[in-house]
Amino acid sequence: MSKSPAQKSDLSKLASRRNVLFGLGAAGLVAGCSRSMDFEMPAMGLDNMATGSVRPQISVDKQVTSPNVMYASFADEGYQLPEIPFAKVDPKFRRQIVVDPTGEAPGTIVVKLQERFLYLVQPGGEAIRYGVGIGRDGFLWNGRANIQYGKKWPTWTPPREMIARKPELVKWAGGQPGGLDNPLGARALYIYKDGQDTGYRVHGSPEWWTIGQAMSSGCVRMINQDVIDLYSRVNGKTPIVVG
Repeated sequence: MSKSPAQKSDLSKLASRRNVLFGLGAAGLVAGCSRSMDFEMPAMGLDNMATGSVRPQISVDKQVTSPNVMYASFADEGYQLPEIPFAKVDPKFRRQIVVDPTGEAPGTIVVKLQERFLYLVQPGGEAIRYGVGIGRDGFLWNGRANIQYGKKWPTWTPPREMIARKPELVKWAGGQPGGLDNPLGARALYIYKDGQDTGYRVHGSPEWWTIGQAMSSGCVRMINQDVIDLYSRVNGKTPIVVG
């Protein structure tokens, strides 16, 4: 049955209206996906907790990895370093890469006594941070100096004033050979100022539980695995700032 011209006109208008509505609905769906994606996937590198500032890029370093790898037992120079029970070490005192807070030149060692942190400044505004133990009151040294040299599994010789306080140490007056129970640990970095030995060291320690505390005789002590890592990164005379 043929339709009148008026009926054909009405059907044409209805089809056109449906096409417009469908097109608007499809556009709305596309726009909705776009809004969802924009919300769920902000631009990479933006700090959404700040005012749109760009986060510094934290580097990848094969020696700064999971704690079960960094603090595992391993053989070194004929000694078998014991595993560190890292779960008992405050996470902030474990080796990690951070944004450099020191403002010092790359390659500088910075020890923050109050925070119990040692920073090795890296290029690009970053630093490798280690937890340390420091000297108790009356046994602190601070200032600018240089690491003159380092030693592996160093000999420890207690100073005369320490022997006077602890007479049982007289047996080591001639020096205690390097070893797992040596107070200087696996490595020692010797601090000199104006060409003179300050008597202070950055060194390892078998007493990992003292990291984060103030109980040494003035030196800066580190977990043995950490001081080995630091030693491997220090070349020549290295500036050190303690404060």
